[in-house]
Amino acid sequence: MNQKIYITTAIDYVNSVPHVGTAYEKIGADVLARFFRLRGFDVRFQMGNDEHSVNVQKSAKEKGLDPKAYCDQMRPQFEEVWKRLNISNDQFIQTSEQRHHKAVSALFQKIYDAGDIYPKEYEGWYCESCEAFYTEKDLEEGLCPNHKKKPKWLQETNYFFKLSKYADFLLKHIQDNPHFIVPEKRRNEVLQFIKGGLEDVSVSRSSFDWGIPLPIEKDHVVYVWFDALINYITGIGFGSDDKLFSEWWDNRVLHVIGKDITRFHCIIWPAMLQSAGVALPDQILGHGFVYLKGEKMSKSLGNVVTPLDIINKYPEFGVDALRYYLMRGSSFGDDGDFTWDGFIERYNSDLANGFGNLVSRSLGMVNRYQSGELAPLTTEALSHAVLKNAASAGEKIIALLDPQNKPEVAFHSALEEINAYIKEIDQYIDQTAPWTLAKEGKSAELSVFLTTAFEAIRNVSVLLFAFIPGSVQKVWEGLGFESIQKLDSISYSDLSNLPFIKSTHKIPSDKMALFPRIQAPKEEPEAKQVPVQSKEDDKLISIEDFLKVDLRVAEVLQAEKVEGADKLLKLQIALGDEKRQIIAGVAEHYTPEEMLGKSVIVVANLKPATIRGIESNGMLLAAKKGKKKFSLIGPIAEMPSNAKVG
Repeated sequence: MNQKIYITTAIDYVNSVPHVGTAYEKIGADVLARFFRLRGFDVRFQMGNDEHSVNVQKSAKEKGLDPKAYCDQMRPQFEEVWKRLNISNDQFIQTSEQRHHKAVSALFQKIYDAGDIYPKEYEGWYCESCEAFYTEKDLEEGLCPNHKKKPKWLQETNYFFKLSKYADFLLKHIQDNPHFIVPEKRRNEVLQFIKGGLEDVSVSRSSFDWGIPLPIEKDHVVYVWFDALINYITGIGFGSDDKLFSEWWDNRVLHVIGKDITRFHCIIWPAMLQSAGVALPDQILGHGFVYLKGEKMSKSLGNVVTPLDIINKYPEFGVDALRYYLMRGSSFGDDGDFTWDGFIERYNSDLANGFGNLVSRSLGMVNRYQSGELAPLTTEALSHAVLKNAASAGEKIIALLDPQNKPEVAFHSALEEINAYIKEIDQYIDQTAPWTLAKEGKSAELSVFLTTAFEAIRNVSVLLFAFIPGSVQKVWEGLGFESIQKLDSISYSDLSNLPFIKSTHKIPSDKMALFPRIQAPKEEPEAKQVPVQSKEDDKLISIEDFLKVDLRVAEVLQAEKVEGADKLLKLQIALGDEKRQIIAGVAEHYTPEEMLGKSVIVVANLKPATIRGIESNGMLLAAKKGKKKFSLIGPIAEMPSNAKVG
């Protein structure tokens, strides 16, 4: 019997369509679902919509709709986005469904029967955008930590859950199970929060009626967060199908969520389950955010990029290009950054010049030299390193992606391993020089080379399938591999199952435009009337402009690489007694060790910027000539830190 794993994502509010940050979570969970299928697991993968909220009720009213009708209308819009992103979820749940009402009532009753629900007058801060209650210590300068708005002071009689009762249990469980919460930074944040003291939490609302009525008092509805968490067990039959529930909940359970909702999932949810006598999930993976040019995407800020913006702009390859870009940028537990320039650069370097070019050049050679036919390899040829190394690449990917017993999921590192393997195949092609073999009439050697190259492409396809399934499907069918083995039956174990091509094989495609290069768009400046100036005048600034720049000598105290960014170092510098952090694009020229103790010149009065989700306060000065000659600028004579330059 195959091992089983149940994977869930956070469910989404339905009052706005998904943006790239939302897609980041779903794509990551989908890669994991496909990864486990490739390992032979039975996978159940659930997503859905969170519908019992004040904001949903407001949106429905604005459109003149009943809330349920509005939610049913929004569901296909979400499902269409996920379908176009090739998300392979088995189930989609709405919290307005009757089966969910039944499950919520059943779990609530169990918690009530355990003596953990009681009524109380509530007074406190409530953020309508988060639909969450906050204490004074949660707020940042009196504002919601997520939306930077002042929450409302709420007064009403609610029912409360005795969360404080479970503080010791939660501490022990998290400490005894170090990989219950990953990555480690999320685990540490949760532990610190619990150690700071837990307060009982409201689990009902009496001021509106769009929700699930409490089984103990029909004038109250279940608070949206308490309701929403229960979707994970609704989808596998809690309260309606005990056999189905046991089949999936008694095996591996992995929740994939955003870092902003770890408190609900890592503290309140486990306590609810413990109170009701239900086993806890195995693992909760809290991923980072995707920023847009350093800012969190927000409908209110008007800086949202949606998946459809990218898919519609590049209909032939945009889906897999986006999937690849988001998974390649940084560790899943850390914050990433979306920029159009970065998207195009990554696409061209890794997909167009990497996998796409490998397939294209190999197709060209087999059609040019052997009329598209491949002969099976001899036993001796099967031992070539470029084929044998695929199995070890597969083992590395399994170690990097399976979050069990380790502190993170490293999609970006797995893709680095696959790119390294693609480069190895490219080197094999260049070193073998098939064009020379053809010129010299060495047809036997040429035949061995070409079949080896296509066996290797098959291996790359298996390794990439979880990440870019649509493109791999195109390659699999275009190279005729579907006639040898169905794509939906492949697994990592097949990487060592050689030969794949067991008899003469005809490649059906003459060519394949898998990932055509994107030309970065050039922004045209807006036409406007300006005074006529010479080119030399354009280069000149006034002394007043120069005096605005505050240049200082600084000493580098610490240096480390920025995760997932090849060019960036995170530096801690000293300006006299002041300590600052600067993100500098010098990693291609200086190692972190070389930076330690350096005296550098910095622009000290530059406005702070957020780069890769990390704040940077200042900029280093450097001189550059071409691509290789690069040098940081520092004082010639020994100067104290914070000495003014100019």
